[in-house]
This record gives sequence, C-alpha cells and structure tokens, in this order.
Amino acid sequence: MTAAMASVAPPEPTAASVFVARGVTKVYHMGDVEVPALRGVDLELRAGELLVLLGASGSGKSTLLNILGGLDTPTSGEVRFRDHGGVYRDLAHADADALTRYRREYVGFVFQFYNLIPSLTARENVALVTDIAARPMRPDEALALVGLSERLDHFPAQLSGGEQQRIAIARAIAKRPDVLLCDEPTGALDAETGRLVLSVIDRINRELGTTTALITHNVPIAAMAHRVLRMTSGRITEETRNARRARPEALTW
Repeated sequence: MTAAMASVAPPEPTAASVFVARGVTKVYHMGDVEVPALRGVDLELRAGELLVLLGASGSGKSTLLNILGGLDTPTSGEVRFRDHGGVYRDLAHADADALTRYRREYVGFVFQFYNLIPSLTARENVALVTDIAARPMRPDEALALVGLSERLDHFPAQLSGGEQQRIAIARAIAKRPDVLLCDEPTGALDAETGRLVLSVIDRINRELGTTTALITHNVPIAAMAHRVLRMTSGRITEETRNARRARPEALTW
C-alpha cells in the first residue's frame, strides 16, 4: 500500500462523478478456500445523485459499499473519489491512516443497526462527530433536520427504533459529508417507520444535495432513486433510471 491517499487522474469519468470504480474485485480467504464477493465491478456515482443498489443477501452490495466508504479495500481494480475540491483520490491503494482521514472528512454512514451509545443523549451522540469534524453543523441543527428537535436530551432507550435511526442519520450528516452511504437503513424497522426514515434520507439528498448510495434487498425502495443498480453474485447485472422519483411516503411493501 502507498504511504498516503494519492491524488490521481480519474479513468474517464462522466461529468461530476464522485466515485469511479473500474474492474473491482474482492476475494475473501477462508482457510484454503477463496470466496469471491465482487467480480469485476464498474461503477460511477454522480454528484447529488441518490443511487439504490438492489440485491439479495450475498450479492456483494455491502462489500461494494464498504469499499466506497473506505472500510475495506479491493483485491484488485481501481476506486477513485472526487472530493469537494475537485481532486480525485485513490482509495484502492490508500493506507489505513489515509482511509481513516477519508472516512472522517468525507463520508457519513448509516447502518441497519443504529450504533448509538446508550449512556449518551441524542445531542451527545451527534456531538461525537461534530467535535472532530472540520466544518460541522451544530448537533441541534442536525437533529432538527431529521425531525427530532424535541428529543435532544433523550437517551436511546427512551426512543423508538425509528427515532434512534434518525439520530444515526443526524450523526452521519452533522459533519456535512460529501457522500452518505446507507446499508439497509430500514432493515430493522417496520414499513411505516421505514418510510419515515427513508423520507429523512430523501430530504437530505434533495435539500442538501448530499450524494447518497443506499443498499437494500427491498425492491419497492428503488422507486425513490435517480438510478438503480441490481447486483447478482458479485456483479452489477442491471441498471435502470427512474424518469420520476417516488416520494418515500408513497412506497408500499
């Protein structure tokens, strides 16, 4: 690996591409057995876009999201990220320190499980991020964006699952990330609460212009995206575009 996240020329991206991935593979080793998770993925994610990655469990979508988020590196291939200064950076060959800086400065994560600290209030959970971010929102501002202005001093145990997930979203966006990466954000929620959480993600994308990638196995959620990629056995097998994005509150499943 290199000693830093080097600035590199992108491989002919389209205009305003935030991510450019070419020929990405990922192979996990379990003893003497090789388990391929990604098999030559090509991907672009454009500025301000809301992209949905669809696929069954084991299709490779979480592995791909983890690589885009700097939580993992590919076995082979190229992954480049364009920061808000317009500089493309090599994620595939960056070292651990460079990837830590990348995650801290540029990426917001939302996972299926909320990962809140039980002994901290909503405000304090969000402040964990704002205290180390370069250009953060105030915690109360981030919580207002997700509709939780009246829950600032509540602890996670005093909140519903949907409210806890919205705190997790507030924490993710409070550092004003370039990209928001969401891994099954409604997977632990009922449909009604899931639609509310998706409405918050949709609002962040529409109002703040935050480039967003959301992975799910739930096909109806794809209707809220600009673009939909379907993954099967570690490959992107289908790409579609929505002529008109559905509002999350109109989705049914």
